[in-house]
This record gives sequence, C-alpha cells and structure tokens, in this order.
Amino acid sequence: MLQFEEQQQKLNDIAPQLRQLSEALGIPALREQLSQLEDKAMDPDFWNDLAASQEILQKTKQVSGKLESYTQLCGLFEDTQTLIQIAEEMQDESVFDEVAANVEEIQQSVHTMTLATLLTGEYDGKNAILTFHAGAGGTEAQDWVQMLYRMYTRWAERHGYTYKVLDFLAGDEAGIKSASILIEGTNVYGYLRSEAGVHRLVRISPFDSSGRRHTSFASLEVMPEIDEDTSISINEADLRVDTYRSSGAGGQHINKTDSAVRITHIPTGVVAACQTQRSQHQNREFAMKMLLSRLAEIKQREHLDKIEDIKGEQKEIGWGSQIRSYVFMPYTLVKDHRTGFESGNVGAVMDGDLDGFINAYLSEQSSAQA
Repeated sequence: MLQFEEQQQKLNDIAPQLRQLSEALGIPALREQLSQLEDKAMDPDFWNDLAASQEILQKTKQVSGKLESYTQLCGLFEDTQTLIQIAEEMQDESVFDEVAANVEEIQQSVHTMTLATLLTGEYDGKNAILTFHAGAGGTEAQDWVQMLYRMYTRWAERHGYTYKVLDFLAGDEAGIKSASILIEGTNVYGYLRSEAGVHRLVRISPFDSSGRRHTSFASLEVMPEIDEDTSISINEADLRVDTYRSSGAGGQHINKTDSAVRITHIPTGVVAACQTQRSQHQNREFAMKMLLSRLAEIKQREHLDKIEDIKGEQKEIGWGSQIRSYVFMPYTLVKDHRTGFESGNVGAVMDGDLDGFINAYLSEQSSAQA
C-alpha cells in the first residue's frame, strides 16, 4: 500500500540519522560511565561525603536519562517498522494514523536529541535562573512581564521540568514588575540561554479604554545555577547586603519580617535578590547563588578573564535591542530577529511552545561554529 511505503521510506531516511545520533551521544561510553557510577553508589562509604554522593547521583540521573531516551527512541523505530510490515501483510489501513504519528514523533525526537548534543557549553547541562524585568510603560509593561513569566513556566511544565519562585515584585495595578525563578532539569540552561534579551509586545491594550494599540518591552536574564565556581572569587567587602520585608507571590511560606535579602556586588553593580525562602539566612544563601551565577554567566558570555572586567552595563529595555517580537494586532506573528524563525500561532507560543525558536537558534549557532 502506497501510504505505508511512504512512511517506510521516511523511516529509511531516519535510520542513518539514528546511527549518527548514537555516535554523537557516545552510547557505548555512556553505558560504561553509567556502570562506573552505579559501582560507586554501591560503595559502603558512599554516603560519608554527602556533597560528593549527591553529585554522583545527579550525574547518574543525567547519564541514565540520555540512555533511556535513546533506547526508547530505537524501540519506537523498530515497533513502527514492525507495524508497517504487519499492516501491509494484512492489508490493514486502520493503523495508518498510528504509524504516521509514530514516524512524526521519531523525526521530532531525532531532531531534538541531535540538537541536545550541541549543548557543549561549560554550563549547558545545568539548571537555569530566569529573571524578568518590566520596561517603561507602567501597567502595560508589567502585564507583559506576567505573560512572559507564564510562557516560560508553561514551557518548563511541557518538558517535565520543575520551577520555584526566588524573587517576586508585583505590579502596582496588575502584572509583575520583576521576578526570578529557578527551573530545574537536565540541559535547561543550554536550551534557555538563547532566550535572554528584550522581548517586544504589540497588541490592543486591555488597560486602554480607547482601544489603542500599544508596544511594550520586557527583558529576560538567563543564568546557569552554579553552586561553586573556582574561577570566581567574591570579596565580602565588595558586597552590600540589604534586608527588607517580603511581598508578592509565596503565600504562607513568605516570612512577613525583614527576611528578604538583596545583595549588590559593588564593583560591577550586579544585583541579586531573594525573598521566598523561610528565613533571612536561606534568602541570603539563594541570593548569593544567584549573584555567583550572574557573574559567571556574564564572564563567560563576554569572554572575560576576570570578574573585575565586568562593567555591569545593561541594554535599554526598549526599541532596537529586542531579540523577538510578539504581534497580536493587526495580525498575529511571533518573530525572532536573530534567526528569522517565526510562528503565526501566538496562542501556542504564549502557552510555552518555544522549541521552534530554541532549535532554530541552536542550529544557527552550530552552523556558525562548523
């Protein structure tokens, strides 16, 4: 049957890509690495060093996750081939939709996993800290921040990642002035580092009784979560620590005393804040982690040798600096100005469908480095 022959041809085209993916992932080496990690976990003294044991468990999870994903992909490939053979022998067209869906899933998975092999940066495998800031425009810009906040948390949920709020400053009338969240999962920073920059919204404002079209801006910072970085040394004398009363998201878990902490690295002007933990000590610990992450990200991005070279300069959150535009009126379009990738389904994008934009960025970066 012709329709099944077409699906089989697609699988034939995918087969060499699967073999290349196996080589790119280093499947035999990963299996050997997993065996070694599991042997370490069986050592009677494994839990004597809690920090080291947690690091080994995290690495085990990452390696086993890669192997499991590739194994499941190969299994789906083989099952789909078998299903096609049976359908052709039995002249059974009823399973065509299942076959077509499987082939599409295999194609997408191969593409996604191949892109994941491009995440070779020092911090790409780490969790990510996202910090949102509203641009000029008051309530309109603050509402835009809340929309972006929802978009990225929905993206996290789509991929099975977890997130927690670190800092939150509500808008005066609606929306969010600024917020920081931690998204936890394998390769989160590697995927989301492409999202850092200014995001532009064009729409009919729900806050304008005249129904006029408004343009709003918000910025997103993306940093890897770093527990320790020996290349970065922070002098306590260079820090200004301010405490204040927590507010905003967090409900009963927010301490209503002056437990929120804001830390400023005076030489660079870089600021980190946390207010969602139960005590001032915990908020300070998270704020220091955010500060370290921010300094490390800037140092790596700007190819600097020393923290002292960081100037703490920020691009204006406005015209000319946006990486992406989200147009709701007079037409619907989301366009990335760096890669040219675009989507007319604004609703899906705002619900977290960002993989097309992320994949386009990674592919372009890979081509530029080749």
